[in-house]
Amino acid sequence: MQKIKSLMARQGLKSPQESMADLSPVENLRIPSKEELREMREQPIDPQAEQEIIDSIEEVYFSNDSFDMVQHELEKLPPELKLQELEEYRDKLKRQQAAVSKKVADLILEKQPAYVKELERVTALQTTLQLAAVICTNARRQLSVAKEGFTEASLGLLANQRRRQLLTGLLKSLRTIKTLQRTDVRLSEMLEEEDYPGAIQLCLECQKAASTFKHYSCISELNSKLQDTLEQIEEQLDVALSKTCKHFDVSHYTKVQLAYTLLGKTQTAMDQLHMHFTQAIHNTVFQVVLGYVELCAGNADTKFQKMQYKDLCTHITPDSYIPCLTDLCKALWEVMLSYHRTMQWHEEHDKQEASAPPDDAAGAEADESAVDHSYVKKKLEHGLTRIWQDVQLKVKAYILGTDMSNFKYDDFIVVLDVISRLMQVGEEFCGSRSEVLQESIKRQSVNYFKNYHRARLEELRMFLENETWELCPVKSNFSIAQLHEFKFMEQCRSPSLSPSRQATSASSPSAPAQEELSLFQQYNQEGNPFEMHIEQKEEETEDVLASNGYESDELEKSVYQDYDSDSDVPEELKQDYVDEQTGDLPLKSVSRETIRSKKKSDYNLNKTNAPILTNTTLNVIRLVGKYMQMMNILKPIAFDVIHCVSQLFDYYLYAVYTFFGRNDMYESSGLGLISSRLRTTLNRIQESLIDMEAAVENAGVHAPPEDRKEKVPSPHLSQLVVLTSSGNLYGLAQRVVATESLVFLAEQFESLQSHLDTMMPAAKKPFLQQFYSQTVSTASELRKPIYWIVAAKAIDYEQMLLLMSGVKWDIREIMSQHNVYVDVLLKEFEEFNKRLGDVSRHVRIPLPVSNVLWEHCIRLANRTLVEGYANVKKCSNEGRALMQLDFQQFLMKLEKLTDLRPIPDKEFVETYIKAYYLTENDMEQFIKNHREYSMKQLANLVNVCLGSHINKKARQKLLSAIDDIDRPKR
Repeated sequence: MQKIKSLMARQGLKSPQESMADLSPVENLRIPSKEELREMREQPIDPQAEQEIIDSIEEVYFSNDSFDMVQHELEKLPPELKLQELEEYRDKLKRQQAAVSKKVADLILEKQPAYVKELERVTALQTTLQLAAVICTNARRQLSVAKEGFTEASLGLLANQRRRQLLTGLLKSLRTIKTLQRTDVRLSEMLEEEDYPGAIQLCLECQKAASTFKHYSCISELNSKLQDTLEQIEEQLDVALSKTCKHFDVSHYTKVQLAYTLLGKTQTAMDQLHMHFTQAIHNTVFQVVLGYVELCAGNADTKFQKMQYKDLCTHITPDSYIPCLTDLCKALWEVMLSYHRTMQWHEEHDKQEASAPPDDAAGAEADESAVDHSYVKKKLEHGLTRIWQDVQLKVKAYILGTDMSNFKYDDFIVVLDVISRLMQVGEEFCGSRSEVLQESIKRQSVNYFKNYHRARLEELRMFLENETWELCPVKSNFSIAQLHEFKFMEQCRSPSLSPSRQATSASSPSAPAQEELSLFQQYNQEGNPFEMHIEQKEEETEDVLASNGYESDELEKSVYQDYDSDSDVPEELKQDYVDEQTGDLPLKSVSRETIRSKKKSDYNLNKTNAPILTNTTLNVIRLVGKYMQMMNILKPIAFDVIHCVSQLFDYYLYAVYTFFGRNDMYESSGLGLISSRLRTTLNRIQESLIDMEAAVENAGVHAPPEDRKEKVPSPHLSQLVVLTSSGNLYGLAQRVVATESLVFLAEQFESLQSHLDTMMPAAKKPFLQQFYSQTVSTASELRKPIYWIVAAKAIDYEQMLLLMSGVKWDIREIMSQHNVYVDVLLKEFEEFNKRLGDVSRHVRIPLPVSNVLWEHCIRLANRTLVEGYANVKKCSNEGRALMQLDFQQFLMKLEKLTDLRPIPDKEFVETYIKAYYLTENDMEQFIKNHREYSMKQLANLVNVCLGSHINKKARQKLLSAIDDIDRPKR
């Protein structure tokens, strides 16, 4: 096979395909030659056979034009060539070629007319194309001439004009760009001038212009620079907004708000403003407290700046506590005032916009503005409570950071006053009741008050044990309202000065409408409510410290004054005096005869209006005023305070009783000197307040310390007070001063009841009512047991019994002369009356006191008479008549010595004398009905009557009746 290919190559023969490729398309489709046609005609013309020959051709010959048939046939040759086989195969191929050529020739002959016709059309088209080429050539030549003659000149002018316009626009843009490049200088100037709206307006205009020229490469850098400048303006605007939190300025805030409106960030500005207010509160209180802590610490190396505010508050010293609290409240007031003025600005701004005429073109902007205003209004209203809550928490941390239990009273009152004023600010600021502040100050107050009250009770015990019960000279028109401790009660009538306006405003609904925001209105432009309040408080404190009752100029005058000074006495004091005199007029006895003028007038010494009180009484009254002042400022601890006030009165009452009224011998007299109510009160005081174990510290088991901590040892009477000497009527002057000072104290408590009742919580009011009904009202009842001791010792009743025992009562004739014992007894009473007059020269003896003294003396004398009559062994009717004569003589003379009517126990004596005349039956009834007489007196009555009108049988019966009465007692 390779040999054949090489042979063909040497002869320059080409493969049929290569030969065909060299031919043109026309040559490939040439008409077969005559020889070929003849040869074709010589071949059999059997269409079927011819078709079979064509079908026998391999399909590969029909595949594509790039088929190499020579290569194909050569590759098919067997390795061993046989000539005969090759010739046979060659003939087969020739037959196939002949069949194909014949088929092609037939097809050519069949299509030849169409070919000729199409060839003619091609020739005609060629001619037409040549003509078109000539026409185009002529048109181009003519267009070239027109271009040179007209178009180039005209279009050149248009092009130049267009270029000029473009260059003019470019120059304008360049100038604008140059201006934009220089705006940063102007923006800096406007920011220094705090013209924030102008700066933002300029910056926004520059940004708008820059967006127009963003196709310039230099503008992209300028645009980013403007954006940075705008952010810088917003930062400075935020700083300017924060400045309004401490010092609000209308023009400054107006600029800031207008700037935020231009930025479209009104709501964001309001959010930022509240953050700044919160931060301002924190920074303000921290700096104030830090300043005082560092000032007091001196050169200490402690790093206070890194401390938390709560820890920092614990380093405040007691000396700097009040100044720091004052400055703290002043600073917080400035912050709250700025917030209040901010709200006012927005309210006025909304009113101005609402009154402006509506613009249809700006409808969408108006809706957006309305949304902003609504958001701002709600945010501001919500912020009120939030701001006040922050203020409360900061002040609470400060209050609880220091133990105030050892503060002076006046200092603590100043603290309460400041916090009370701050709570008033909170009420006006957002209507808050300041529960956080109330709770914190309540905790401190309860802690302080317990220690303070404990110390005051110990102090009161010391006063009582050193009290000599001398009269404290005060003016005749003295009242507790003159004491500085009670000045707050006058201030309470003025709402603007009242530290507790909540109760007033709650009781009068019309008051809040007039007084709302009064502090913010009063100090809207200048001043500070805490500064003025503290200055007033300091002045009052100085007055209080300078006044010690009898040492002050106002109270040091002697009580010995003429009645002319009565015109200075208020009507209510006159009324109190009349009540004290049991309804009688004070000058009733002045116009009487000289023989009777020594009674009340001597006891009063022209000083009936001067109250009787001691230094200790005045001290207790001052304490009550201080307690009420604290209670008035801080109502949550009102019950605790009133309970302590009651303990002051209880202890004073118990001391007066133990000093002057406790005497078992006379308490067992059976005269009911101590009522069951008074006995119950004294027992209650002893159990709840008196530490009975303090006097016997070494006596076995003691009560738990926490129980005894609330109690006070029983006081002891000063050794300087002598109660056993007859020369001073057994300490009558001291007894009068002590007892009547207690009565005066009770009267002051009565006058304060309505005020205390308004302070008392509703649930605790029964305690107050019980205190007044069972304790305060019993003060005057102490007169009986205290003055009974004087009455029992001032008259020698035993001598009278001895004198009566020497009288013969079984006489047989009517006597016209009374017995000597009556004169002796009357002389004793006259001496007693004189000694009362001597005592009254030093201490005024009020009418109720003299009445009690006379009542006790007369009652003891009458009972002594009955006892003397009961000692009679024998008595006749004439003897009974003599008894009546003696008693009538006694009564007649006695009525000249005293105005006391009716004479006490007059019926007690008369009834006993008349019982002598009773029959047996009447006597039995008498015994059953008159239990006031002793068994001895009744038995004597029966024994004396024996033989006159009662026989032995009747006597035995009556004695049995007496024994039956006495048996239940045994």
